[in-house]
Amino acid sequence: MTGLLFEPLQLGAWTLPNRIAMAPMTRSRAGTDDVATALNAEYYAQRADAGLIIAEAAQITPEAQGYPRTPGIYSDAQVAGWRQVTDAVHKAGGRIVLQLWHVGRISHAENRRTPEPPVAPSAFAAQGKIFTPQGVRDFQQPRALRSEEMPRLAADYAAAARRALAAGFDGVEIHAANGYLIDQFLHASSNKRDDHYGGSIENRCRLLFEICEAVCQAVGADRVGVRLSPFGTFNDVDDPEPEALFAAAIGGLNRFGLAYLHVINLEVTGDRWSKTTGAAVVRFARQHYQGRLMAAGGYTHDSAEATLREGQADIVAFGRPFISNPDLPYRLRRGLALAEPQRATFYTEGPQGYTDYPRLQPI
Repeated sequence: MTGLLFEPLQLGAWTLPNRIAMAPMTRSRAGTDDVATALNAEYYAQRADAGLIIAEAAQITPEAQGYPRTPGIYSDAQVAGWRQVTDAVHKAGGRIVLQLWHVGRISHAENRRTPEPPVAPSAFAAQGKIFTPQGVRDFQQPRALRSEEMPRLAADYAAAARRALAAGFDGVEIHAANGYLIDQFLHASSNKRDDHYGGSIENRCRLLFEICEAVCQAVGADRVGVRLSPFGTFNDVDDPEPEALFAAAIGGLNRFGLAYLHVINLEVTGDRWSKTTGAAVVRFARQHYQGRLMAAGGYTHDSAEATLREGQADIVAFGRPFISNPDLPYRLRRGLALAEPQRATFYTEGPQGYTDYPRLQPI
């Protein structure tokens, strides 16, 4: 089977052999002290035929952690652990970037390595619950970040990006989606600040742009991507003017010369569609973004191919299909049946449902 999915693409600093990306997916299998292990290296190396792997989100500091057994990228041990992963992927012929993560208020003390409360734009908890090793809990009350802390926060992202490259990653993706910290600043429902990081849309976009500038200066804009979830309401974020908000956020990213912008179709999380824009999240992003665009969320071979042919996106990311089909590009190219992932093992420990899915591709 031929098509645009299987054609090469220049994406920032990288020449990709195909336009099939592996989307970032939390799998909760980090080892002691949130260090990546040989098991993680095996998992990613199995999927190295992707044009680009976006590794699971990694917390940039202890403050940034929200969930159990998620990897970090702030210590020397974590850099060494990730080096196992990147070496394995590169040996298998792949390219891999690391998603940089700060969860903000989407956290609980039972999942964190610091006694300090979570931080957020404003001091009120998200509605909803979170899994911890001791059971399901309500989200905790965060403290509001002070204005003078914002440069430190941008510096934390930049330091994490430099560590990611020291660990052998080909680049980084800034996680600014899904109701986590940067997205909390974007939305009026979670950002009630009265300083220059709150109020107007321009002010609420300020932290996103400052973090982008710091990370691009640290590692080069052609090795940086950004992920947004336009019109999404996951993790209790909402905005009365979503079209204006995301037109400003997406349009403001044009000036950085990023490797790519990554946007998520809403049906993946069951979020509502915007009443104004309909179902056209990717089309909306294309209208406002001038660089390379990555689309993710619920794609099949045919819908991904159509998205590329219509010029809506330059590359398509697949998430759950990569969990259960480590040789996904091979299967898509040959029209082979895809295995269904085991949802019960998405966030468990060990190799079951992680590295034990069979390959059809001959070795």
